[in-house]
Parts: sequence; structure tokens; C-alpha cells
Amino acid sequence: MALAALGWVLEDEDRAARYLDLTGLDPDTLRSGLGDPMILGSALEFLTNHEPDLIRAAEALAVTPEELVAAKDALTT
Repeated sequence: MALAALGWVLEDEDRAARYLDLTGLDPDTLRSGLGDPMILGSALEFLTNHEPDLIRAAEALAVTPEELVAAKDALTT
């Protein structure tokens, strides 16, 4: 779910730029860390910190916002 959420974040150029700016990640680090739970969790945390994106991502991924929050908690705790 986290990888799908990250893909959703990166689909939109402005949203992707905001994600990279807020996380401090660069594209190379992001690519090399796709299996890293902290990087995947950062995408979910990014979504949980902006409710409109959280709701749109949940709709696009056919999950509930609560499921995305639970996935974030599982990866970042």
C-alpha cells in the first residue's frame, strides 16, 4: 500500500516536488530506497499531514484514509 501511495504522490509534478522538498529526498535516494520502510513511510506521512491529499489518495487507491494512516503507523513506529 505504501508503494502505491508513493506512486500516487509522484504522479503529480507539483505534489512530487512538494514531497521531495518536505522530505529532503532527491530522486536518486528515493529510487534506491524503494524497499526502505522509512522512505515508504515518509510518503504515507506526507499524505497524513495534508488531509486533502490523504482523502484523494485513499479514493484513488480504493482504501480508506484510516487504512493509509494505519499503514504509516506500522512503517514508522
